[in-house]
Amino acid sequence: MFYTTERDKMRQFYADTWRKARSNQTLDAMETRVARVIEKHPEYHRMLENQAHLGNDYAPEDGETNPFLHMGMHLALEEQVSLDRPAGIQSVYEQMTQTTRDFHATEHEMLECLGEALWQAQQTQGQPDENAYLQCLQQRLLHLNPNHKRTDS
Repeated sequence: MFYTTERDKMRQFYADTWRKARSNQTLDAMETRVARVIEKHPEYHRMLENQAHLGNDYAPEDGETNPFLHMGMHLALEEQVSLDRPAGIQSVYEQMTQTTRDFHATEHEMLECLGEALWQAQQTQGQPDENAYLQCLQQRLLHLNPNHKRTDS
């Protein structure tokens, strides 16, 4: 059910998963991952609990963050790190987490680069540039920890 391109069904999945998690119902593996991401974002709880907000459009030019895109990017990042794809992202994640001492803060640092890679791919109508993505991550790591020595050169 999670793997759909239909926006409303995807958003309903998030809301249903959050309802199930709050009522201590059994969750499958994907629901468990989604519930963990939602749990880390209390600013989205009320929106997920109010079905009327599921159809909202979120315009970046109006300063709005799309909560579903944001949570989806967390899930994508988790998958990238678990698979170490692109190669080296797992190491960057571990090093960044050692610096921030906070998994969620690390993810938010990394999401900046993921968002940039996705935006660039959209502009060129191509695939994300994994090398540019990793370079961005390395730069963020250096910004967080100026004493960090790059190991990819």
